[in-house]
Amino acid sequence: MKNRLSVPNTVFTAIVLIALFALPTLAHHSFAMYDQTKTVTWTGVVTGFSGQANHAEIQFIAIGPDGKPLKEKDKDGKVIENKYVRWGVEMAGAAAVAQQGITASTFAVGTVFSVKLNPMRDGTNFGSRVGAIAKCPTNEAGKFIPPEAGKHCDSVKGATILGGDRF
Repeated sequence: MKNRLSVPNTVFTAIVLIALFALPTLAHHSFAMYDQTKTVTWTGVVTGFSGQANHAEIQFIAIGPDGKPLKEKDKDGKVIENKYVRWGVEMAGAAAVAQQGITASTFAVGTVFSVKLNPMRDGTNFGSRVGAIAKCPTNEAGKFIPPEAGKHCDSVKGATILGGDRF
């Protein structure tokens, strides 16, 4: 007697196998860790760019409304000298963002830019990019022209908008 799988068993087996392989992928790409009900806008100075297949990231020191780098505070709210508030923003894979003009060379250390992001639910200084990025222009000497206090790079004449049509 031949041992044959019935059509329902074959379909069931296929569904189980697809689910087993798909679930880790779906879990990895979940955005549940980000608070998608909140969007924050930061202007910052790039401290690092990490381009990987799954996600590219920009790490930066946040600039406050006064136009100066934000300094960290201790648990009592006192400023810690020479320690700055650092953030990171996750984006699509390196190849995808490179097609948008977002690369390690266009966002080298020292680049001043503005980004909108959905922050982490747990309060960690990290988020997922929302929309385009505004990159501040440079002057003739190659120095970045920061936005006026309380504004972002999109307000600076000559700013470059990357990853979308508008900031």
